[in-house]
Amino acid sequence: MSAPEAPVAGGLDEFGQIAQLFRPLTKGAPEALGLLDDAATGSPRPGFDLIVTKDAMVEGVHFLPGEAPDLIARKLLRVNLSDLAAKGAEPYGYFLATAWTPGFGWVERQAFAEGLRIDGEAYGLTLLGGDTVATPGPLTLSLTMLGWRR
Repeated sequence: MSAPEAPVAGGLDEFGQIAQLFRPLTKGAPEALGLLDDAATGSPRPGFDLIVTKDAMVEGVHFLPGEAPDLIARKLLRVNLSDLAAKGAEPYGYFLATAWTPGFGWVERQAFAEGLRIDGEAYGLTLLGGDTVATPGPLTLSLTMLGWRR
């Protein structure tokens, strides 16, 4: 059985949505590879440890159905930022996985991306890669964040 295609939203397929919503969040970082792949490249920072954290959020468990999409995005970033801070790490970038539901349409996705942009700028974060899939529900989000610690 093949996986369902990411729902068309805003008249765009999965790759068009990634280009419109998420590519700007890479800030042109070469390690993000233009978000043309699920992977990224990178080099260690001499004298630093790489700290990695991951959190997932599920609609109806970690946030309420109908909650503002920009606030959902900011919460997703901030729970990971909190984990890095607890380890004394400076945030660097993140990988995002989204499992969109049919009811989470183009307007909601744009607001979600805007929430990522706002906190990404505030905390110096770069989107490095990720994955986008479709699900009948609930909306499920996962974020892996990287940080550096001396």
